[in-house]
Amino acid sequence: MRDYRWLHEYCLNRFGSAKALEARLPQPRTDAELRQLPDDRYLSLIALRVFRAGLKHSLVDAKWPAFEEVFFGFDPEKVVLMGAEHLERLMQDARLIRHLGKLKSVPRNAQFVLDVEREKGSFGALIADWPVTDIVGLWKYLAKHGHQLGGLSAPRFLRMVGKDTFIPTDDMVAALKAQDVIDKAPTSQKDLAQVQAAFKQWHAESGRPLCQLSVMLAHTVNH
Repeated sequence: MRDYRWLHEYCLNRFGSAKALEARLPQPRTDAELRQLPDDRYLSLIALRVFRAGLKHSLVDAKWPAFEEVFFGFDPEKVVLMGAEHLERLMQDARLIRHLGKLKSVPRNAQFVLDVEREKGSFGALIADWPVTDIVGLWKYLAKHGHQLGGLSAPRFLRMVGKDTFIPTDDMVAALKAQDVIDKAPTSQKDLAQVQAAFKQWHAESGRPLCQLSVMLAHTVNH
């Protein structure tokens, strides 16, 4: 596994300047900002991630104002009361993406958000307080307690809300293989722990957030 200095030099050479590199890198939200984000926004982003999975993002995003309307602004207290008959009516609404399984996930995830709120005070408190040194543990928690948040959906949702995380995209997995960190896509706890350890080392060497290291690493794969 190469050190951060190599990663930085590679990306500088690829993009031509430090300014060009920095312009491509995401910036995570602070813990305070994550706590301030209301629970209805977390539920909206969970639902947006679920509906984006397997579909063109621009298609989903264009329809999202209608989703905000029919799901009461994603107020968890209101959404959790939506029963099967209500969801069946939504299946007749041409403004929406009419996928019953995904529509059913919204009130189920509303219950998840409410459960976390009762335990932690807010969903934002859970996200903010979870240490990035165990970010894969947060993926696991979201996949276990949420609905349709398995695979890459949990880390992609976290990136959407601004929680610092890496995402094992195809490019990043290829780069990690080239660095001899893993030899296959990381799905086992062992492989995920190895990836987490590699990012912990690069973070210690650079001070950069995981999301920036993730993007930089993905750019080391030649296309």
